[in-house]
Amino acid sequence: MRVEVYFNLHKYTWSVRSAKTGRVILHTDKVHINNPTFIVRKAGRERVLREGKKNVHAFVRGDITVFDDFDPDYLDYTLVAYNPYKYDTFVDVIDTRPVRTAKRAVLQLQPSMVVGDHHRNRPYLYAEGARS
Repeated sequence: MRVEVYFNLHKYTWSVRSAKTGRVILHTDKVHINNPTFIVRKAGRERVLREGKKNVHAFVRGDITVFDDFDPDYLDYTLVAYNPYKYDTFVDVIDTRPVRTAKRAVLQLQPSMVVGDHHRNRPYLYAEGARS
């Protein structure tokens, strides 16, 4: 099933919506995506920069799946992030190269390591075969 996944800032979880209908079908702490495309909508980003308020304009689109050969140590995965105030695309966290596609991706939540931030999970996005 083709989906779009984004980090929900109100629920501190991943929201999964149908790419066909645009309706949210799932909230989860982990999702696997085949053939992901990392999308940033230009108009939404510009509105964030203009108004200083975040909106859903960046997401990962692809086929939701379960990986049979998933490597839990992430050795072959690139850590990917998006910050509308710094970049106009998703980027490789290490060298800030744009990331637009990949073979597959894992989007998961991990507990915050920030003192006093016990109730918030942090989103992590790992991509295998990340390409610009």
